[in-house]
Amino acid sequence: MKQQLEQIRSQALAALDAAETPAALEELRVSLLGKKGALTAVLKQMGQLSPEERPIMGQVANAVRADIEAKLEERKATIHAAVLEQKLAAEAIDVTIPGDAVVMGHEHPMNQVLQQIKDLFVGMGYTIVDGPEVELADYNFTKLNTEEGHPARDRSDTFYFTDDDSVLLRTQTSSMQIRVMENAKPPICILAPGRVYRKDEADATHSPMFHQIEGLVVAENITMGNLKSALVTVMKQIYGQDAVMRFRPHHFPFTEPSCEMDMQCHKCHGTGEVDGAVCSTCHGEGWIELLGAGMVHPKVLSGCGIDPEKYSGFAFGMGLERMAMGRLKITDLRLIFDNDVRFLNQF
Repeated sequence: MKQQLEQIRSQALAALDAAETPAALEELRVSLLGKKGALTAVLKQMGQLSPEERPIMGQVANAVRADIEAKLEERKATIHAAVLEQKLAAEAIDVTIPGDAVVMGHEHPMNQVLQQIKDLFVGMGYTIVDGPEVELADYNFTKLNTEEGHPARDRSDTFYFTDDDSVLLRTQTSSMQIRVMENAKPPICILAPGRVYRKDEADATHSPMFHQIEGLVVAENITMGNLKSALVTVMKQIYGQDAVMRFRPHHFPFTEPSCEMDMQCHKCHGTGEVDGAVCSTCHGEGWIELLGAGMVHPKVLSGCGIDPEKYSGFAFGMGLERMAMGRLKITDLRLIFDNDVRFLNQF
């Protein structure tokens, strides 16, 4: 048995010296010291020895195991160091090679136009306010004089959260009119930009999520002339002094009288055609609707605790995407949301 143990020692040490990889080492460890290994097989024969021989063979077996384990650790450390050296050599970085240039980002075209609009209105004395996108129907509709049964409240147009249609994704930033007037006394002069949501088809001029900029002015002796003057001033600053705009009568539940403001289409220049075909941006109208506006309805004022006999006001809601399209000559609204770097880099 002693001869067997010595033979296992010499063969094991030689095999371990020849091992070059962690996998080869592990295979040797199992074949030598595992439950079915060579050393274990010899030790199972200890029961056949006499009582006098067992302690002697036990010492020899322990010495052989210790030598094998020591050699295993030695080779493991050597192989690990070699593998690490190879990895470091393969992953070496030449610090003298010029690095890749970092491309600096810039404001999204939507934010560029939004900031320009905000700067213009702030310069005219407006205060910027913000509000919740998940809104109560009372603020989004009812307190804006839009009663139950109005088409705007239909589920085909509005994203509701509750079965009773009391909580929704706001369809307009006009809800900020109510939130401000309930908590502030005239004079009021605010601008409320933000995201709004409607079940609109995603064509060249519509998206189910878009941005609206609500404006509200309430004070004594406010007239329709003040509204038109403010809007024309801002539009000519954005689109240039030669920009062509028009006001036309419309109806909104929360303003009376009401109007819409259009800008001549920047793609077809009012003709409704491009290269003999119907203009895809304005759908042949020659005009692009920018915003709805009007004088704040007396019922809305009184519902917020403001005396309509003493105070009057105007409100408007403009689509930021439409403003950006005209300002930056973008022909398809969907490009704004595609996040195509080739498109964004143009601005």
